[in-house]
Amino acid sequence: MPPESPLPARHGLSAARLRTPDRDRSRADEWPTMGAWLRDRLPEHVDVAAMLADGRFVDEDGRAVREDDPYAPHRYVWFHRDLRDEPEVTAPIHVVHRDERLVVVDKPAFLSSIPRGRHVMQSVVVRLRAELGLPELSPLHRLDRVTSGLLMLATEQRWRGPYQTLFERRAVSKTYWALAPLREDLELPVVVRNHIHKERGSWQAGVVPGAPVNAETLVELESEVDGRRIYRLTPRTGRTHQLRLHLWGLGIPIVDDPLYPVVRAVEVDDFRHPLQLLAGEVAFTDPVDDSARVFRSVRRLPLAGSG
Repeated sequence: MPPESPLPARHGLSAARLRTPDRDRSRADEWPTMGAWLRDRLPEHVDVAAMLADGRFVDEDGRAVREDDPYAPHRYVWFHRDLRDEPEVTAPIHVVHRDERLVVVDKPAFLSSIPRGRHVMQSVVVRLRAELGLPELSPLHRLDRVTSGLLMLATEQRWRGPYQTLFERRAVSKTYWALAPLREDLELPVVVRNHIHKERGSWQAGVVPGAPVNAETLVELESEVDGRRIYRLTPRTGRTHQLRLHLWGLGIPIVDDPLYPVVRAVEVDDFRHPLQLLAGEVAFTDPVDDSARVFRSVRRLPLAGSG
């Protein structure tokens, strides 16, 4: 097990950690110093020389790693990554519930659940770790960046396991609402069952005909809004883009979906047209105290954009 980081969290993010491998005799001349190894290990856009000069790499004792330190195997190095400027998502994160073990929030569209890629500071985890003073806060399930609604998080790592197991066992009942067109010839309710697969690096997922079923959604008609319909969606599985694909497959693609039926080029700071999909309710039996838990979103369709 690696030692504890000597660097405190910054903006709610733990320091990045690297470890030198055993010295490879065939590469001994490549890594005469720690500076040489760090240059080889990190991407070209990282200014290793400047970070070494500023003392931004530290060892397990908190001592700054120097350019000319001799290379040593099995040595841990910590540092904080540089953060890019990010367009601010100004819509509020509504805290629906908070107790010793759980935080349940109502996430706005365009805010990432976790720090990832171009969205680090503008993520639920980073913002709420700072705002709520919970450095170990972590999500218990996934919610796409463009999807709005309920996201459950564990307040500390010790609570993560019991609640995450609920999702793994499909013991959490989740209900979504979507705004989509009306199809007069579509008989509802209907259960959509098929096999969804998403290739790594591809924007869209797809349905694989004839493959074993791995995705199932109950689709029901709920109400009418401005000539469109609000559909109640009850997924019985949790595949990537499942609800978006299933409604598209029924001929009623979700309003303002940037990926289905076609991928649209949307700027990262264009918050005008949120996907009209809302994670509206979650219900489960608490694994710690056996209490019945039900949480509901404060948002309603249609969702308004900003910017």
